[in-house]
Amino acid sequence: MPSPVVIIGAARSGTNMLRDVLTASPGFVTWPCDEIPYVWRHGNRAHPDDEFTREMARPAVRAFIRREFDHLGGRGGARVVEKTCANALRVRFVDEVLPDARFLVIVRHGMDAAASAMLRWRSGFDLRYSLAKARWVPAGDLPYYAGRYLLNRLRRLSAGDRRLAVWGPVFAGMRDLPRDLPLAELSARQWRRCVERTDEDLAAIDPRRVHVVRYEDFVAAPAAELARILAFLGADADPRAVATACAGVRGGSVGKALHSLPAADKAIIARVCSPLLARHGYTMPGTDT
Repeated sequence: MPSPVVIIGAARSGTNMLRDVLTASPGFVTWPCDEIPYVWRHGNRAHPDDEFTREMARPAVRAFIRREFDHLGGRGGARVVEKTCANALRVRFVDEVLPDARFLVIVRHGMDAAASAMLRWRSGFDLRYSLAKARWVPAGDLPYYAGRYLLNRLRRLSAGDRRLAVWGPVFAGMRDLPRDLPLAELSARQWRRCVERTDEDLAAIDPRRVHVVRYEDFVAAPAAELARILAFLGADADPRAVATACAGVRGGSVGKALHSLPAADKAIIARVCSPLLARHGYTMPGTDT
């Protein structure tokens, strides 16, 4: 199987975008669902969060996950593209499982990323989406996840804020946070910890296996950015195929949070995220950070 491509990012919109443009290019495939968190958690399903260590990639765990990749990639020798968002909290674990993988890391402004996450925390039930993901739950894990899913939905029905009990990457200690924590702060903390952990883990990965792209740069010039990514992957970058793959990329969501969020939410996100934003070259409008 050709070396897989693992997309790492704290914002679902960015990872989805990269997956979609890559799998619209010849020679790349992905799972027929949004992501495969249950595959990644097999053998570690009871761990309270998604911050896996490399030691948790035991031989049986590695073998199971690799079989799933080999099965999908074996169809015509295509290159597998994987984008499960929680992998932002466990890059070293992923590297232990897939030591030949190439990593595409997409970074997005924390204000926009947190605003997008806030919407997801209050999202409604999508039967088609849930069934597509359920197809990739290991058979022995089905009863466990069915019970967890039911409890999550029941909690939402009984909660005044209509918020899901858990959504997205679960960082260490997230389940212990107060139930009345403002959603803006919870979402900002999620973004911050995902980026922190990704930065920490990537420091131990051979930089020749890592390519970083900014969301804002990609949507501004998608064809040029995709061509660079394909060159990094050693794949053909035919201009017509690149243009076709990028045809649906739009940049209208860049900076949208500044106009859509209440001032109180923006202040919370700025407080939580500003130091890390500065590290990645972002600024908060109206501030010097």
